[in-house]
Amino acid sequence: MDSEKKNPLLGARNITKNFPGVRALDGVTFDAFPGEIHALVGENGAGKSTLIKILAGVYPYDSYEGEVVFKSQPVTFRTIRDSKALGIAVIHQELALVKHMTVGENILLGDEPHYWGIIDYDRLYSEAEDTMKQLGVTVDVRTEIVNLGVGEQQLVEIAKAVRKKANVLILDEPTAALAEHEIEVLMGIMRRLKEQGTALIYISHKIDEVFSIADRITVLRDGQTVANNTVKNWTREGVVRAMVGRELTDMFPKVEHQPGKVIFEVEGLSLEDPEVPGRMLFKNVSFDLREREILGIAGLMGAGRTELLSAIFGIMSGNQTGRILIEEEEVQINSPYDAIRAGMALIPEDRKNHGLNLIFSVLYNLSIVHLDEFCKFGIVDTQQEFIETEGMVRELNIKIPSLGVAVETLSGGNQQKVVLGKWLLRRPRILFMDEPTRGIDVGAKSEIHRLIGELTRQGMAVVMVSSELSEILGVADRILVLRQGCVSGRFSRQDATPDKIMGVAT
Repeated sequence: MDSEKKNPLLGARNITKNFPGVRALDGVTFDAFPGEIHALVGENGAGKSTLIKILAGVYPYDSYEGEVVFKSQPVTFRTIRDSKALGIAVIHQELALVKHMTVGENILLGDEPHYWGIIDYDRLYSEAEDTMKQLGVTVDVRTEIVNLGVGEQQLVEIAKAVRKKANVLILDEPTAALAEHEIEVLMGIMRRLKEQGTALIYISHKIDEVFSIADRITVLRDGQTVANNTVKNWTREGVVRAMVGRELTDMFPKVEHQPGKVIFEVEGLSLEDPEVPGRMLFKNVSFDLREREILGIAGLMGAGRTELLSAIFGIMSGNQTGRILIEEEEVQINSPYDAIRAGMALIPEDRKNHGLNLIFSVLYNLSIVHLDEFCKFGIVDTQQEFIETEGMVRELNIKIPSLGVAVETLSGGNQQKVVLGKWLLRRPRILFMDEPTRGIDVGAKSEIHRLIGELTRQGMAVVMVSSELSEILGVADRILVLRQGCVSGRFSRQDATPDKIMGVAT
């Protein structure tokens, strides 16, 4: 290994990259060696995604200063094709899947087996199934991507990269949508690829994962390389301090709140899959929720957590039975509009596709749900709209140059704050949060956790779905566990442990 490390497989030399008004990278140097897992960490906006897009040829060689080297030789990537030709594969945070093609067609896209110009679908699906078996995943390779959840789509992306047997594999937040046992499967695959001599660049906000898998850690902050060392020379506290530039003493800041009366109940709620008659997405789910309480919902991917929240909020179609009660009165929720009128709000699992309009401004995204309340005689009171949205930006400490900036230019943490701020302009009584800290850095996570606690102290009732057991255990007052669409366990905060939760989840 030491002799191999004298010659990095892929590297960046003094890379500087500017966007209008922003220096995203400032003299960054980085190396990836064969047979090594190199973790690249930093807060949202630190420059990680920009760097890997340069290494992958997304940004052409003439759009930045410095150089990319491959096997010690400078290379000029004009397009992604150039990097792929050298065996550089990337799993981006933004999934690059064709939604209305099948899993198998996506895995072998561009490399379909064929005979006289006709695709051999039997062989295609057989090869796709072999690849998925390597991941230990049981997703039907003949199902369309559009019918999969975010977590399952992420596994398809990983399968695409694994099949290519890349020289360099760059993974940008690959575990953000995965459950604990799926993360272990992925870690096993990464270790096997490492043993085969692949250079792996691993980007993650999950510090514990970084320490469990990485050989070396590089920290970026404000577009600069601030530290680079082997894992044995790091501590968790040291990595976090290097990332945020300060001490971060508590990931789960405690905001005192005393649960009050029951204000929301679900009784025997069941939902049939509209695509597969007879298959239940979840069945006979019951729970209650108190004001000033955080109810955590845990479970493996596919357990029905997202489907449950979507059904309660009026998003899911299909044959639904059971009752929803607010203040002991049954309510009919047939659409999100009904849910909003009943005092509910939902932060979705996939903020970019379901929570935001990325090409529009921060102001637009914050005010759109409440636009009718800013109207007088059919005309929007733009002054009042500006005053209220500007106040929300200050309240949530959303870091933006102006209200007119497009949401797509913000970091993941700031995007999530915009989703939250959209609902907080008119305080809901009941807030549903599906993976509220997915894909955001440790500093922003701590802020989101503090905000959840503060909202609860003010009287809001919160239901939070999370794949991170540490988050569920650190934030929730009570925990509901789902397995295969059914309630498999209930715990108080005092009684819950990771082993107990995983025991009933599996």
